[in-house]
Amino acid sequence: MYTSAKPYFYGTGRRKKSIARVRLYPGTGVVTINGKNIDEYFGLETLKLIVNQPLEATENVGKYDVVANVVGGGISGQAGAIRHGIARALLVADEANRGVLKAAGFLTRDPRMKERKKYGLKAARRAPQFSKR
Repeated sequence: MYTSAKPYFYGTGRRKKSIARVRLYPGTGVVTINGKNIDEYFGLETLKLIVNQPLEATENVGKYDVVANVVGGGISGQAGAIRHGIARALLVADEANRGVLKAAGFLTRDPRMKERKKYGLKAARRAPQFSKR
């Protein structure tokens, strides 16, 4: 589909356990995730909106084709990782986008991760059921 000979802007996005490698090619606004169209990859409309937020904020809808390769995590985390990657790639494309993206919070890596399970507990904070006898 896209060869490495075409010029593109690159950004890496992360969210929870998901890592997205995003390339922006000058084009018509087609979003491809792991070789599939965005409509095939994400069933929920809200996830598609999350992915397109940086493009809408910087008024670049329809100017770039997005090719994302995303691994790990669930679909919600993957959508967040792609959004982060697109925002970083838009920054590489044009440094003037920084103010808009920063104000919207798209450049900030969301630090919230799954908390580890502790010994003596059934989950991260869930204690065994208490019984008097």
